[in-house]
Amino acid sequence: MQSIELLSPARNLECGIAAIDHGADAVYIGASRFGARAAAGNPTEDIQKLCNYAHRFGAKVYVTINTLLYEEEREEARQLAWDLYRAGADALIVQDMVFLDMELPPIPLHASTQMDNRTAEKVAQLKELGFNQIVLARELSLEQISSIHKAVPDVSLEVFVHGALCVSYSGRCYASEYCFNRSANRGECAQFCRLPFSLQDAEGHTLIKDKYLLSLKDMNRQQHLEALMDAGARSFKIEGRLKDIAYVKNVTASYRQAIDAILKRRPEYKRSSFGTSTYTFTPDLSRSFSRGNTDYFLFGRTSDMASPDTPKSRGREVGRVKEVRRDYIIVASTEVFSNGDGLCFFDIDGHLQGFRVNRVEGNHLYPASMPNIKKGDILWRSFDQQWERLMCGQTAERRIPAHFLLEETDQGFRLTFTAEDGTSCSKDFPAEHQLARTDQTASIREVLSKLGDTPYRCTGVKVYFTQSWFIPKSILTEWRRKTIPDTTPRRKAFIPCFSNRQDCISPSEKAEDSSPLMTCRFCLRHAWGQCKREMRRAGETTNGKQPNDKWHDPLYLVLGDGRRFRLEFDCKKCEMYVSY
Repeated sequence: MQSIELLSPARNLECGIAAIDHGADAVYIGASRFGARAAAGNPTEDIQKLCNYAHRFGAKVYVTINTLLYEEEREEARQLAWDLYRAGADALIVQDMVFLDMELPPIPLHASTQMDNRTAEKVAQLKELGFNQIVLARELSLEQISSIHKAVPDVSLEVFVHGALCVSYSGRCYASEYCFNRSANRGECAQFCRLPFSLQDAEGHTLIKDKYLLSLKDMNRQQHLEALMDAGARSFKIEGRLKDIAYVKNVTASYRQAIDAILKRRPEYKRSSFGTSTYTFTPDLSRSFSRGNTDYFLFGRTSDMASPDTPKSRGREVGRVKEVRRDYIIVASTEVFSNGDGLCFFDIDGHLQGFRVNRVEGNHLYPASMPNIKKGDILWRSFDQQWERLMCGQTAERRIPAHFLLEETDQGFRLTFTAEDGTSCSKDFPAEHQLARTDQTASIREVLSKLGDTPYRCTGVKVYFTQSWFIPKSILTEWRRKTIPDTTPRRKAFIPCFSNRQDCISPSEKAEDSSPLMTCRFCLRHAWGQCKREMRRAGETTNGKQPNDKWHDPLYLVLGDGRRFRLEFDCKKCEMYVSY
C-alpha cells in the first residue's frame, strides 16, 4: 500500500496549523534564514510549536533551507539544521549540495525543485547521495514522471499540483539578480517574469506591445491527481508560502476532498497521516488567488499557459455590466454582492482595472468612485468580502476517529481505547460490581465520548456487561483519562545514508556568467502561434508551402525603461532562453 501525501504551504505558524486542520498530511515552512522566500522566514520556536501540533495527527513538517550559501554562512546553516532537528522538524528541503559535507543531525534531506530535477539520471544520483524525497521540476509531463518513477522506484517523488508558476526552470533563473541585484537563488526574487514587455524583431519592429509576455497562469491539476498517483507521484505540493491563511484553508481543503475521494475507491493507496477534517464552508478553488488555470505540460505543450493581459488575480467571474448610470452600475448576475467587494474588468486597451464597491442594493452596485466601465464588460470579483469574513473565523476541526470498549472482569472492569492511527491502550481497573437501578449504557457512552482537547473524536462505545453495573461518572471519567495514551509526539529513528559527493558539484560552485538569464520550457513563439516546427508541419500538409514566419529572429523583449533581452530558441530541445 502506497502512502499519499498532501503537502501544503505555511507562511507562518498560524497558516501551518490551519493547513493541518484543513487536511494537510505535511506542511513546508521557511526557517529563520536561508529560505527561497526570504519574506516568509519563521523563528525556530514557532516551528517547534507547529511540529508538536502536526505530530499529533502523524503529519510532518518540512523546513526550507533552500538558498545557495556563501562560504561564511555554512556554519550558521549547519547550526540551524541542528536547531530545527531538536525542534522536531521531519525533513530539511535544501538546494545547496554543501549540506552533504556538513555534520548534520539524523534528519532526512529533500532535494528542492531549485535543483532542477528533470531526469531519471538526476533523481537516481540524488537518491544515491542520500536524498529520500525529490521535488520534481514543474515542467515534467505525466509520461516523464512515470519514466522517472520506473527508473528510480524506491525514492519518493514530490510534484507541484497547484499555485503560481515560474516561467524559468527553478534554479535556472538569474534575471532578478541581473536586473535588480536580487537573487532568486537567495530567496529575493523580484518577479522579473511578471513585468510588462514589448516584443521586437531583428529590424526593431514592435510585434507585441506592453504585454506580460512571461507571466504564466497558475497551475491547477486537481482533476489529474489519480493519474499522477498512478505515474508514481507520492507527495502533492501546493505552492504558496507567501499566500494568506484564507488561501491555505480553501486550497488545502479542496485538495483534501479530491484526494480522499480517490483513496476511497483505490485501496492500494492510503493517506500518510491520520484524522478527519470537518469544515464549516464548502471549498471552492475559484474563490482563491488565481491568474487562470493550466495543467502546465502535464499532457504536453499547449498554447493556453500564459496570462499576458495581467499578472494579477482576476478572481471569480461574477457577471456582466447591464447598464452604467451616473453613480452606480447595474449588473446581470446571479451572484450576491456585499459592501466592500473588490471587482475588476478589462478596459478598452486590454488593461485590468479594479474598483471597490461602496454600497450594494440588489444588482445595483455603487462604487467608491465610478470606473471607466461600459455596458457588456465582464466583471470578476477579486475580493469577496463575505468569503473573506467567513475564512477569518474557525473553519475546520481535525480529529482522529477512536472508540472504546468497556467490559467486566472478575476483579472489576477493563477499558480499551483504539484509534485510527494505530494507537491502542487497555487498562484493568479493580472495582466492586454494584448493580444499577436502571440501565447505565447511555450514561457510560456519554462520559466516555467526551474527549476534550485531545486529537481524538469518539465514534463509538461498546459496553459488554452480563448485568447493568453502576460506575460513578467521576470514576469513569478518571478511567477514560488514564486509558487515552499520551499524545506527546515521539521522533522516529532515521538513519541517513549519505554517499560521497564524488563529482556532484554544488550549485553555489557553478559559474553563472555564461548561462542565459532564463531557461524556459514555455515558448513565446508557440504561445503566439509562431512555432517554427508546427509551421513546418503545417507546410508539409499544404502542398509543401514555406512557413508563414512573421517573426524574424533575433527577437527581443523590451522593458518600459528600454532594456532589451534577446530570445533564443532551441527547437530540438523545445526550450526558450532569455539572455542579456
